[in-house]
Amino acid sequence: MAVLLMAGACKKSFLDVQPITTVTDENFYKTPGDGFKALVGCYDGLQIIWSAGVSLPVAAEVLSDDCFGGTGNSDGFAYQMLDEFDKARSPSDQNVFGQNWALYYKAIYRCNVFLGKMDQINWGSDTALKTTYEAETRYIRAYLYFDMMRLWGHIPLLTAPSAENLPQADPDAVYKVIADDLKFAAANIKGQSYAAQDPATHGRVTKYAAEALLARVYLFYTGYYGKPDLVGIADKAMVLAGLEDVISAGGYDLLDKYANLWPAAAPDTYAGEDNKETVFAIKYTYTSDYSGNVDGNYWMVLLGIREQYIFPYGNGWGGGTVDPKLYNAFDGKDTRKVASVIAIGEENLNFTNKAKQREYTGYYIKKYSPLVDKNGIPLPQVNGNPDFQIGQYQDYVSIRYADVLLMAAELGSPNAQTYFDKVRRRAYQDSFVSLPVTRENIMNERRLEFAFEGLRFYDLLRQGVQVAAQQIAQSTTVLNGGVSTAKTISASKIIETQGLQQIPNTQITLSSGTLRQNAGW
Repeated sequence: MAVLLMAGACKKSFLDVQPITTVTDENFYKTPGDGFKALVGCYDGLQIIWSAGVSLPVAAEVLSDDCFGGTGNSDGFAYQMLDEFDKARSPSDQNVFGQNWALYYKAIYRCNVFLGKMDQINWGSDTALKTTYEAETRYIRAYLYFDMMRLWGHIPLLTAPSAENLPQADPDAVYKVIADDLKFAAANIKGQSYAAQDPATHGRVTKYAAEALLARVYLFYTGYYGKPDLVGIADKAMVLAGLEDVISAGGYDLLDKYANLWPAAAPDTYAGEDNKETVFAIKYTYTSDYSGNVDGNYWMVLLGIREQYIFPYGNGWGGGTVDPKLYNAFDGKDTRKVASVIAIGEENLNFTNKAKQREYTGYYIKKYSPLVDKNGIPLPQVNGNPDFQIGQYQDYVSIRYADVLLMAAELGSPNAQTYFDKVRRRAYQDSFVSLPVTRENIMNERRLEFAFEGLRFYDLLRQGVQVAAQQIAQSTTVLNGGVSTAKTISASKIIETQGLQQIPNTQITLSSGTLRQNAGW
């Protein structure tokens, strides 16, 4: 049973449990301890969704106006196909998200099984524990479905284990489940401020993570679909109230310096994982192997400098090369510029592998760069994992407190100017100058604050597909293998696909045609 195949997970966290390998429906789901192990299996599902295929954090950057596809000059063109929304760029890549589709549904299956088995567990008098586990599981399911809806838009909806060949659901039906799950999670997980949380439980869903994710879903759904509220379940006032609760009761705050959020930006002053700005993160550790222990950050190595380490930056596959337009969009006094982008020329880095790099721009992603020590040894290897490809262990910080502040400002909080200024003051330090809170200024600030964190593309889409298409489309030149090459991203392709990705062809075949391909693919 997939729900029971639970590998150990986070470093020094509640996910460190013994795997279960010899259990069945008959001898499991009996005790609260069984329930905890099943809950760990659901969290583990979040770790595995990006262990193969194309991860959403990478895809969202390639799809945006901030990065190109990149990768090796002799590689296939799958990432160019994504970047340009054009299947003609790599017609044979009909299953680029195939493994992700399967892994998302595997993770959802774990959640659905556990939710369906909760009533057969003998909880005794501790019914609050059952409610908490249900709330956490429903948050995870909502997180998974929200990813899938933003990627594919039209997916089968399962809220219980099923072997049926189900058609794609109406988007509103899926968003109703997402909204219901997050509303339940926010209402049924006890609010506990950041300072009061047991560090051993960091990585678990909190009331505040649920309120923040509900706001993110609300903003995307109402923007992309042009609706007044979130499928009748959450309106603007309710969502804003949730964000204000995070701000007033969550105990989170911004770090004093932006660079300290990222290990590659501040190796000596890095604030560490689960710092006071982290509202929710997907946890990773360096113990991954090829024997079923899939708990590493498998996608981060794709973003590293192509086949060359330059201390402190590690070797990688050169994906998601940064568009110089983003680098130049940062004000020179904005501390986020050097904290977010590896600038080969400006940092005087001796990069000699241009011949192997496709779409070289001179800029790479710093926030999620693999790292090496001063001897050039990958940090996973320093920690005992000989394979830097699967042993990367930097957590994916999915929701930061800065996002909570800017969402609250966007939704019209009475404190909007204070929240907006707080984010910008940290970025500019002594050079801070206040700007008025307008939609344009907020969106520009979000682009700079959350560069390479997987938010930009969806911030564009929720302003309308036409807006996204106009912003992303361009004709430019890049260096492919050191040779200047023309590159075009057409607005018409983005509009044709509505910003959605192709349904894996293998899934359409397996469904005997029940699943229908998205427009433009």
